[in-house]
Amino acid sequence: MYWVNGREAETISLHDRSFQYGDGCFTTMLVKGGQVQYWDLHKERMQSCLGLLGISPPDWSQVEGWMQNAITGKTESGIKLHISRGEGGRGYSPSKIKGPNVIISAFDFPAHYASWMTEGVQLGICSNRLGHNPMLAGHKHNNRLEQVLLKSEMDEKDLSDGIVLDIKANVIETTMANVFWVNQGVVYTPDLTNAGVKGVMQRVIIDSATKNGIEVRVGDYSLKELYAAEEVFISNSLLRIAPVKAIGSQSYAKGSVTKTIQEMINQW
Repeated sequence: MYWVNGREAETISLHDRSFQYGDGCFTTMLVKGGQVQYWDLHKERMQSCLGLLGISPPDWSQVEGWMQNAITGKTESGIKLHISRGEGGRGYSPSKIKGPNVIISAFDFPAHYASWMTEGVQLGICSNRLGHNPMLAGHKHNNRLEQVLLKSEMDEKDLSDGIVLDIKANVIETTMANVFWVNQGVVYTPDLTNAGVKGVMQRVIIDSATKNGIEVRVGDYSLKELYAAEEVFISNSLLRIAPVKAIGSQSYAKGSVTKTIQEMINQW
């Protein structure tokens, strides 16, 4: 079910800038026990992207009320908050726009995520590469064609997800999650300055691990360095943390550091 500016709806104007140009941003959140998890971090992430795009922010207290109306009674579910610049204008110019449209959708918690979190997930390697776009890198804006193409590639290979590299062959993320790996007790995760999405759960993991004495290093890393890892896991806001049991033919065990960080996140 969808809500547009607080009202139930199944359609939106053809003049909406998100439809015309992908002009906006979104975030996807876990709802647990009727409460949106990490709402302050999601709001901060949205506010940052809106500021970059020059889109006027909505009344956040009003948005919170709309989200509460959309939440189902299920133990765990998902909710997506999508904000477009709005309707109007001609061409790329963002002038003469009526104002932002806020679209909220609620959905069931993905059934396969439970097994991923306990049993792990197998990943492929995407042959297509992410381009560099430092102006928008890190932000979850509405232009996601690279991810669509990458996910399509994994679908054709009958794989749930895959490791994505950039044009310089650095590991960046997967098609739907951030990626971490462990070597000799140190956690590594890619620098997303030029490509990729900085997930809310990625931030939570880095903060939580650091506060609990686990060293986290952010940098440019090759696929060879990822292959040499002792443990690998992926994260997003719905999935939280899922151990990786294989990347291609390379297998990994669910190690102690992954288990420890999972426990930290569950208590966060």
